Order: sequence, then structure tokens, then C-alpha cells
Amino acid sequence: MRTGNAVVGTAGGPTVVINQSVLGVIQETEKSMHIAHLFGARRGVEGIVDREYFDLLRQPDNMLDLVAQTPAAALGSTRVRPDEDYCYRILEELKRLDIRYFFYVGGNDSARTSRIISRVAEDAKYELRIIHIPKTIDNDLLVSDHTPGYGSCAKFVASAFIGDNLDNRALPGVKINLLMGRNAGFITAASILARFRDDDGPHLVYVPERPFDLDRFVEDVEAVYTRLGRCLVAVSEGIHDGQGKLWAERVSVLRQEHIERDAFGNLQLGMGTGSLADFLAGTLRHRCKNIHRVRADVAGYLQRSYPGSVSIVDSWEARLCGQMAVSYSVDATANGSVALLRLPGSRYAVGTKLVDLKAVAPDDPPFVKTLPDKYISAEGNNVTNNFREYVRPLIGDLPRIGWFEQIAELAKFDAT
Repeated sequence: MRTGNAVVGTAGGPTVVINQSVLGVIQETEKSMHIAHLFGARRGVEGIVDREYFDLLRQPDNMLDLVAQTPAAALGSTRVRPDEDYCYRILEELKRLDIRYFFYVGGNDSARTSRIISRVAEDAKYELRIIHIPKTIDNDLLVSDHTPGYGSCAKFVASAFIGDNLDNRALPGVKINLLMGRNAGFITAASILARFRDDDGPHLVYVPERPFDLDRFVEDVEAVYTRLGRCLVAVSEGIHDGQGKLWAERVSVLRQEHIERDAFGNLQLGMGTGSLADFLAGTLRHRCKNIHRVRADVAGYLQRSYPGSVSIVDSWEARLCGQMAVSYSVDATANGSVALLRLPGSRYAVGTKLVDLKAVAPDDPPFVKTLPDKYISAEGNNVTNNFREYVRPLIGDLPRIGWFEQIAELAKFDAT
């Protein structure tokens, strides 16, 4: 174990509990003997290269508590995808500050960045421990049973669909909600927690793990509408056709819209999801003449940053991952990623494990975890109810609702 300084940074899409992980790092660092000082890099690796830091061990305790409960990344975030040259610049700055411990809170790309920096430091024979701390609402990190940020996002989605289902019941029609999830359908699948009665929505759920056929979609909606007189639909932004092409991209091309891509070459789904939602709603209006009320919404960034949907379980686990990252760094041979593992037993419980960075950010596919087949209906247009057992413990309490039990038909009313 080598005594030195440490830095913590956050990257990727912020979550409502990401600051809990940072606080976990701070709390455990204050108790440690191997870390002399802790820097908070502003905007992740960008802050390291630009030499912009927060002094995290000199913050008032009451302010730290407030920050931990605050959504989004208090340290700022980044979408920069460092190449080896960039990582050498990072290493030079780490050397300058005698930083021997690097804690990086993020998702798949942050784990990959951690691997590159680890290799660069090893080649330079610079003793550096890198611990990746999991974070992603997509819940698509390999190895982990689930990831901090997902539980609160799932709670938001479930709560939103509870309200939308009641709205759709009161004023029947077709309602489409487009949700986040490029490669994995965990967020969209959480919408089924809105089902309390047999006819509750969402009645149809479409996830990226299955090809999306437009003609089949129209038939599905018509069938539900004919049976119930209404239809509530959950659709992932990452749905693709039989050839693997994103529908969001197909619609953007069809509408001759400018297609933007992020630093990783991925289509900026946030730019195209509004068009996709409008396209799906417009298709139903055009083809289904018996359906007179069709609406579509895009949940957008609210899914990951809404403070009213924080899961207590999610908050606790996010902080635990930060604390365990510092604990694992005591081992002078340990570079890795903190993984959350569900423990066996009748009651929900989790533990953590430090896994090799390569297990989370592999060289060969699969690069992400996807929704298991057992949770997807055979028809590919719904999520099975046994998914509830997986997701329910992660979100805490949901809004309670009530309804009248029956409709009384009065054949005669005698005022006398």
C-alpha cells in the first residue's frame, strides 16, 4: 500500500444518485490511512487535463449532505473519449500531483477509459490504482446485477406510467411514451410496474432486444384498442429494424433531418427521439381510422435527473459503491471495477466485488448487458410479469392509487 493523493471524477450521463457515490469516496477517504488528499476533477478527465479541481476534504459537512441528495453531477461530467495520447496527458498531471489513486464514476465508456489509463500508467511504470465506480441508468454494465442510477430511473418510469395509465383510462385513446435505452430495455421494462389491474397499461412494450416491425406495431395497437377501447405503449428509443438499423435514424433520414453523432460515433438519440415519437403516432393516425385520439411523449432527461423519484435503495447502494472503491484501493495490486451482486435468499440483499476492468469493458462483444430473454414475451411486444421480481426491490415505494369498485345502473329513480 502506497501513500499518495487521490482524485475522483464523474463521466457520462448524470443520474439522480451519482453524487452519493462521490460522497461515499469522500467519507471513506477521510477514514483512510493511505490517501493524503482528495481532489475532485471538474468534468472528469477534462478537469485533470485542464487542472481544474475541487478540494473535497475541505467542504462543510452540511454542504456534503446536501450535495449527496442533489441530482446530476456536482463535479460536472464529460463525454470525452480519451485516446492513448490524451491518457498520457492525464498521466503527466497525475504525476505532478502525486496522485496514486484514481476513482472514476461512470458507465461503459468510463470503464474503458479506466482500462486505457491503467495500461498507460503500467507502461510508464507509475504506481497507480484505478477503481471504476459503476453508474448508468441504462443498467447495461456487464457483471453487475444492476447499477446505481437505474433504480431511481425505474421508479420515475413506473410512477409516470401509473399516472399515464389512469389518464388513458379516464380519456381513452392511444398514448405512446418513448423512453431511454439504446441497447438495453431495462428502463422501458420498468414501465410494467404500473400494472395493478388486469387491464392496466402499458399494454404493449417494445425493447431494443427485439426487432421492431412497423406493420406488426400497427396490428398490435389495433388489437389492444379493439379489446379495451384504449392502448398505452412503452417504446425504447433504441428500437431497430430487422437489419439492425435504428428506427430513430430511419425516421431522421426520411424527414431529411440533420443527423448528429456523439464522440463515440453513436447517433444522438436525443435529437431523433421526438421525430420517432411523432412518426409512430402519425403512422397510427394515418392507418387506424377507428382510433381518433393518439398522443406521444418523450420522457427525455427527466428520467435520469428528476429529484422526486429518488429510490432510497438506489441512494444507499450508490454511496456503498463509492465507499467500497476506496476500501478496495488499499490492496496495492487491485485495479478494477466495483460490481453490485445480488445475494441469494428470500429477502433482497446485495454485496460488492472488485472485478477486472476487462470484464466490464471487454475487447470483444458483448460489450453491454441486455434484457434477458426470459423477461421478453414470445411475441416480442411485451415484458413478462416475472421481471417485477428483479426490479421491484430496487425502487422502493411507488405512489398508491385507488378506484371505485363497480358501476351501478339505476333503472328507476323515485324522487319521492
